[in-house]
Amino acid sequence: MSVPEAFDRALAALNHPLFTLGQDAVSWAELAGFVTAGACVWLCVRATVWNFPVGIANNLFFLVLFWSTRLYADAALQVVYLALAAAGWWQWRHGGEGGERRVGRASPRQLAWLLALLVPATAVLTATLTAAGDAAPFWDALTTALSLAAQWLLNAKLQENWYLWIAADVVYVPLYLVRGLDLTALVYALLLVMCLVGLRDWRRIPAPVTPAATEATA
Repeated sequence: MSVPEAFDRALAALNHPLFTLGQDAVSWAELAGFVTAGACVWLCVRATVWNFPVGIANNLFFLVLFWSTRLYADAALQVVYLALAAAGWWQWRHGGEGGERRVGRASPRQLAWLLALLVPATAVLTATLTAAGDAAPFWDALTTALSLAAQWLLNAKLQENWYLWIAADVVYVPLYLVRGLDLTALVYALLLVMCLVGLRDWRRIPAPVTPAATEATA
């Protein structure tokens, strides 16, 4: 068997329906994405570095799932997440003074830059995805932009990442319901709750505003 044939068989196996949930024929990829997404966010809430390897597994499962349902921006986002997860893994382990990075808070300047970039990023992605035949170009673009900004803040271990994840999840739930991905919509509803818990718990951790050295990377 050639490598392309083996790859095609693996994709077919991951997309094979296991059971039906509402209008959703749940596949191995979607079920595995459900489990790893929940585990990843729970580990983030606990502020443990192990969220990154679990998150990488989640990216691979969701890459297969989203590509098969023509949510191309979400699929491409998983590839970007792989690179960001690797960078975040290193940052959490070695990016702080004397070793592991501590939970901090974003500066007003960092937040202003991120919010200023969200609008043009969403506009460009919407136009690109419309041309590519994406199933929901604007909403897919908006959640992509929000998620990338949230991941950047998470990599820097800044509390404000939770606000952007919450905003993205509020859009993701109805988006996946419309696409017939009922289990994935349920995943994101649960993730929304977990993000609210994460925001509460991280806000209880005393942390100064991000130092200038970190701000310079914004």
